[in-house]
Amino acid sequence: MARRREQRRRVRLDHPGGDEAPIRFELFSTERLEQHAGSLAQAQKISDRNKGKQLIPRVRENSRVLLEAYQTVAKEIRGQHAITPAAEWLLDNFHVIEEQVADIQIDLPESYYRELPKLAEGVLAGYPRIYGIAWALVAHTDSRFDPELLKLFVQAYQNVQPLTLGELWAIPITLRVLLVENLRRLAVRIMRSQNGRRLADEFVDQVEQLAAQSDKADLPLPVPVLPAAELRQAYAVQILQRSHDPHSGTALSLDFLNDWLDEQGVSLDEIVHREHSDQIADNWTVRNIILSMRAISAF
Repeated sequence: MARRREQRRRVRLDHPGGDEAPIRFELFSTERLEQHAGSLAQAQKISDRNKGKQLIPRVRENSRVLLEAYQTVAKEIRGQHAITPAAEWLLDNFHVIEEQVADIQIDLPESYYRELPKLAEGVLAGYPRIYGIAWALVAHTDSRFDPELLKLFVQAYQNVQPLTLGELWAIPITLRVLLVENLRRLAVRIMRSQNGRRLADEFVDQVEQLAAQSDKADLPLPVPVLPAAELRQAYAVQILQRSHDPHSGTALSLDFLNDWLDEQGVSLDEIVHREHSDQIADNWTVRNIILSMRAISAF
């Protein structure tokens, strides 16, 4: 039993590509995509072992994380808290995501997956070669599905290194796997940002309650429990926004926040710019993923 729990824990920690960052790199033009496909075909080496790393356990784990994110966003809505456009896309299209996960588990049986050639080296070593190809396409198109770009990319790859018939048939399902993987990574960011804003609101509410209960000008403020690194950005920006609330009865000092950010080596202006830039990028990528899921199903 203990061994099974340890195996499940390892599956959760095994992030394809080595980290949890969104699968989102430089956006390539058509010509650059074609060049990249040829370079990828030259660089990828195939393992002589077909077993490789499992994908379906990761898909199931992604499904659980996405459900948790959906429930978190729904709870925020019921609590009348603001959510980002990316969270709205997740909430309004969760049925589309569930359909994708169900199709993946039906259309990618173990016997079929086992026969796909696996990569011998690199950050995706052990995963199918077609998974690495789809990863590159998703990363450099910001998860936007375009049949013509897909055709161009695969043809450019095959001009250098032909793919097996099984790999060609696996392209649609592999793209779905990558879109679910990418959406999971963005959903984690959505939850962390939402949690950061919630912790900031709780802190400001506590400050206002203490101020309302005392007439002392030198009222000591509660020391904020600073969240983990991935929450700090949203936490800091939310406190800044609350400090500008004209209806607040308490003037909230930002000295502690500036001191804290100084320790991190960033300014308040920088953290605000980062948060807004990240939100815009995440909103756009989540939108692309949902639209691509629909398009692939129709195509």
